[in-house]
Amino acid sequence: MTHITRTAAAAGALLAAAGLLTAGPARAASPDNQQGNWLYLTVTRGDARTGVTHGALLLCDPPRGHGHAAQACGELADVQGDIDRIPAADVFCPMIFAPVTTHARGRWNGRSVDFTETYTSVCVMNARTGHVFALDG
Repeated sequence: MTHITRTAAAAGALLAAAGLLTAGPARAASPDNQQGNWLYLTVTRGDARTGVTHGALLLCDPPRGHGHAAQACGELADVQGDIDRIPAADVFCPMIFAPVTTHARGRWNGRSVDFTETYTSVCVMNARTGHVFALDG
């Protein structure tokens, strides 16, 4: 082997090794690959920059993803996946300001869903969104 061939081979091996090092770990399949009706849900308590965020992947064929998946899927089915159309519950919520921000992203009946809303408290969130963001079971 000539000096130039060895140098080219060594350079190629170094580039391949560098590529493997920078590629990072393999990632799990994206929720976007899910079939049927699904939403990736998050609830952030407090300031969106410093608050605590909880998330879950709600699957509805069959219902699973959090403790109230069956109820959440039923409520979403009634409104064709439009969270804004879930009827508000007739409840009394104390006037305590403890904001929560909800976000839902996914697919429902073949269309994209991207919903974000901030509520003044968990009570108001539950009254407006039913079981959809009841991630704590």
